[in-house]
Amino acid sequence: MIQDIPIEELYKKLRNHFGFLDWWPGETPTEIFVGAILTQRNSWKNVEKAIKNMKKHNALNIKYISSCNEQALSKIIKSVGFSNQKAKYLKQIFADILKNYGSLENMFSLESEPLREKLLSMKGIGNETADSIILYAAGKRKFVIDTYTKRIMHRVYGIDENIKYEKLQTYFESNIKKDLRLYKDFHAQFVELGKNYCKTRPICNTCPLDLVCRKIGV
Repeated sequence: MIQDIPIEELYKKLRNHFGFLDWWPGETPTEIFVGAILTQRNSWKNVEKAIKNMKKHNALNIKYISSCNEQALSKIIKSVGFSNQKAKYLKQIFADILKNYGSLENMFSLESEPLREKLLSMKGIGNETADSIILYAAGKRKFVIDTYTKRIMHRVYGIDENIKYEKLQTYFESNIKKDLRLYKDFHAQFVELGKNYCKTRPICNTCPLDLVCRKIGV
């Protein structure tokens, strides 16, 4: 019977396999923020096209987005699905930030929990998106839980795949070192494993976790 591997040892196995992953892609906090909204129900490939087009049209800044014509923005980001809805959300979100904080940097000066509460109050932002923004754009510690994380933890440790977001997040934040770089890279490792090995139909024989995985539900 497989004995559960300590969570930090699991990270080391992933790190040894994939190396350090400098992720999330984005040159500025604004770009990362926008990317976190656009990637909901979309492939990153399509998000990259939208971001590139926003840069081409000088549309990747808070002033433009907060006052833009939604239809015009929707056309700019048309490579992503639900572009009309996302254009609406982006305009509302950035208008709110500009009105109440004056800049993204000012909002990011909030402590993690008040910042999280503010983000979650905005239409179009859920737990995963809020925490991605906090971790990667604001540079504050918040462990991101996504579908890959839940799937991998279910198969390796037998954790309920429908576990509540906050409960699994608390598990990580209580059992790994409180380090911003670690939080970022650990989440990125899960994404890389989920995309390449721990898929809906997993590729187990070459997976770096093959020998320590319970393979629950596989």
